Amino acid sequence: MNGKKYKVTVEVFGENYSLKSDIELDRVIKVAALVDERMKKISKANLCLSPNRVAILAALNIAEELLQLEHNYKELIKMVEE
Repeated sequence: MNGKKYKVTVEVFGENYSLKSDIELDRVIKVAALVDERMKKISKANLCLSPNRVAILAALNIAEELLQLEHNYKELIKMVEE
């Protein structure tokens, strides 16, 4: 982050979102694409879910992956320190 503010419009699950961020545009676009991809995958597997439920399930899945990566990172740091 360089202190510069960026503006971008992204599409996630058929909705457009205008975003301001200090994260570079390419990164914001990649994040939005990841969320969009997850939501579409969940929706395709569960056709009767509302968009809100699809969003919550996508968020829970992404959060679980983050927690797993944090755990793996801590384990790796521990191994390197030993």
